[in-house]
Amino acid sequence: MMRNAIRKVTLGVVIGSRAFFNGAPCRAAREETLAHLERLGIAASTLPFEATVNGAVQSVVDAKLYAEHFSRHRDEIDGLVICLPNFGDEIAVAELVNRAKLNVPILLQASNDDIDKVDVHSRRDAFCGKLSVANNFYQYGVPFTETTLHTCDTGGAEFGADLDRFARICRTVRGLKNARIGAIGARTSPFQTMRFSEKLLQASGMTVVTVDLSEIIASASAIADDDADLAAKLAAIRAYGTIPAHITPAQIAKQAKWSVAVNRWIAENECDASAIQCWRSLQDNFGCATCLTMSMMGEELMPSACEVDVMGAVSMYALALAAGQPSAILDWNNNYGDAADKCVCTHCGNYPKQFMGVIPEVGELDVLGETIGRAKCFGAVKGKVAPGPMTYFRLSSDDGAGTLKAYVGQGDFTDDPFPMDGGIAVTRVERLRELMAFVTQNGFEHHVAMVRGHHADVVNEAVTRYLRWPIYNHGAPAVPTLTLPAC
Repeated sequence: MMRNAIRKVTLGVVIGSRAFFNGAPCRAAREETLAHLERLGIAASTLPFEATVNGAVQSVVDAKLYAEHFSRHRDEIDGLVICLPNFGDEIAVAELVNRAKLNVPILLQASNDDIDKVDVHSRRDAFCGKLSVANNFYQYGVPFTETTLHTCDTGGAEFGADLDRFARICRTVRGLKNARIGAIGARTSPFQTMRFSEKLLQASGMTVVTVDLSEIIASASAIADDDADLAAKLAAIRAYGTIPAHITPAQIAKQAKWSVAVNRWIAENECDASAIQCWRSLQDNFGCATCLTMSMMGEELMPSACEVDVMGAVSMYALALAAGQPSAILDWNNNYGDAADKCVCTHCGNYPKQFMGVIPEVGELDVLGETIGRAKCFGAVKGKVAPGPMTYFRLSSDDGAGTLKAYVGQGDFTDDPFPMDGGIAVTRVERLRELMAFVTQNGFEHHVAMVRGHHADVVNEAVTRYLRWPIYNHGAPAVPTLTLPAC
């Protein structure tokens, strides 16, 4: 199975045209769009230029031809890019989408007019044509994504950035609609916070696959010392970070066997992400931590959340899809002195090393190690997250309301010191107090997923436009909405 997190995105490309407008710009729009996609590493699906007049869709016959092509390739196509180099034919475009029935995100682009080329033979009128196509989409109930500007040049950098953003939206939507989440072990009894609804996830297309912790422990215990996968995992662990000198080869081997057993179960069950019962049954009954296992999977864009936080795992997966890089699960954990917009986010030691941006120490769990003995707790990835922009996201299941719900926003990791053990991320979020009030008053968990870079707009678009989950986007400008009169 090709995992969606690393699978190449494929976009269907459509050039819409109205017959009595100048058709010459259609070829340029097609070639410039395909050149952007090639540069971005995005695959394109479209008919040959010669299949229709000017390589465009400008009649119901053309729409049928393109719809049949896209239907044949529906398993490959993640989204549609519809470009209007001129006014476009609203009926043809609407018919194409309705006939193809791909149910994928759509990016609707319209080209600029040059103010010195608006004679009857040169004008485009795409500014207006986009409104007509959009109105038809509204009538058909078809959601679509806007370009940054209402009109833009297909050859310009702005449209290239829009295509990159749109591909991330498509990857996020496809990944979440088809996600398989592994739940390894039972929810730790003291953490009722981690309750969730499998049925609400399934209603959105996401499947939870469960396994008892004892089964994975038994599988790990049965791995022979000369197992080839074990040898490879041992080498990977030693190369992953700095291991203190007092850690014994037996501790490292136990951690490696656990990782191999988890990795095999994940592969067998085709899971995209996972959540693991990380303490303390594993330490008591097998003798290692699972943070390193989760960190290494996250490094390969297969995120894994602590404390059987399945909703946290989905949140991490959404960010990994949107950003194309490792995400992590953190606690909103400590204030940072009297700095109103700063806090400390932390976890024992499960951050992927790319997320931290530095070579980590791979040692023992500190808090649990003090309680049950550090010899049972090897496998914690320790380090401070490097400064830079970040995005946070949390998806939660609300059984009372019968829906999934979410919040998203952006901030920064800072280089402020904080002398605490484990994985540390000093974090700055504007209007943090308002965000925390939202979290507490709306029943969200203390866990939050984070990823490096600013990708809130991608997640927000995927969640609201295409997955239809209610979301709060902290820090985003207010969106104009209609207020309908009461009957």
